[in-house]
This record gives sequence, C-alpha cells and structure tokens, in this order.
Amino acid sequence: MTTNKQPVIFCDFDGTITTSDNIVAIMEHFKPAGSEDVMKRILSHEISIRKGVHILFNLIPSTEREEVTQFVLQQARIREGFGEFLSYVRERNIPFYITSGGIDFFLEPIVDPYNIPKEHIYCNGADFSSDHITITWPHPCDEECNNDCGMCKATVMRRFPQDLYERILIGDSLTDFEGAKLADQVYSRASLTKKCVELGVPHTPFETFFDIRDDLIKREGER
Repeated sequence: MTTNKQPVIFCDFDGTITTSDNIVAIMEHFKPAGSEDVMKRILSHEISIRKGVHILFNLIPSTEREEVTQFVLQQARIREGFGEFLSYVRERNIPFYITSGGIDFFLEPIVDPYNIPKEHIYCNGADFSSDHITITWPHPCDEECNNDCGMCKATVMRRFPQDLYERILIGDSLTDFEGAKLADQVYSRASLTKKCVELGVPHTPFETFFDIRDDLIKREGER
C-alpha cells in the first residue's frame, strides 16, 4: 500500500465473501418456471445482468420471501478468514465496503454477525408488495458506464477519487472487471482472474481472506 493515499476496500459478496453464488443457488433450488432460459440469456449476454436478475426474481412469488431467505442462510458458506480479515482492516482503520449484485433481503442477514455498517453495503433491493418479487436498483450506473449493471461497482468506486484513495478491489467474476480496471490493487479468483490474465490487468489471485490479509501485511513492510 502507498503511504500518501487512504486505502479503501471494495469487496464482492457472491462467490467472494460466500463460497458460491447465492442467486444461482436460489434459482437451481426453487426452479421457477422459465428461469433456466433466462440464465442462459444472461450468460450469453443476450440480456443485461440487471434485466436478467429482474426477470428471474419476478418469477418467484413474494409469499416465498421467508423460504428463500432461510434457504440462503442455511446453504451459504463464508469464505475462510473473512472475520479475521475484517479485524485486520478495522485495526488499521481501512474503510471496507461490500459492493454486490446480490439482494438485500438475503445478503444483509448473512453479513449481520460481522457488524458491517449498513451505509457500507452497496447491493440491490427487493420489493415484496406485489404478487411476485420485484428487484429495485438503488445504485445504478453513472454516465461513464453503459453496461446496465444494476448495482454498478465502478460507479461506487469513482466516488473515491484516485488521487486521494488507494482503491483495492476483491472479487471473483466478470461483474467485477470494470471495477478491477479502476483499482490500484486487485485480489481475484475464478472468472475475474481469467479475465485479468486475458487482458493484462495486474492482479493477485487468492483462495481465502487469509491470503489477502497476509499480502496486505507484506505490502505494509515494503512501504
């Protein structure tokens, strides 16, 4: 880490804090009619992530909110070292933000034991007032992004100017790549690592949050 900028961390949730993608798990478990076709259209880039996620959750009745929430809480697994990593960043007063395309009604209960301030969690919302779940988008793309992200990670990062902040991104998927291009330091796994290699974006692969903590400690010693 550099000495003249404030480090700030932007961390993905599905597949990063948790070991698997919770939206995929929900769709595979509940199998709402039509969801398989929508998933294929998202993966083939026929429709945007925002539009696809909206359609997917709109296939699920609002009455199943509690059932979906309990399913996620029971099956979600936190990646090893996450609690210890949070202790490390808090000891050093490094701001930590969750930047996720996940949905608040299942994301927030999972991270609640870790006492992350609500204002440090950027994710999508859910409205259960209609017959079927409606996803809301409180953090849309700014004028510099036309990817129709839904929850735009790059937009959030741009609120922390490069000349003042050392921006550190942690992620696992292609949805993290636009943010990775803005970051000073990228910790990657899975699809994000492959994309960084393919396009020559500097990155440090990881498997656990212990790996990231240890690398940051090492960088402290190199300052």
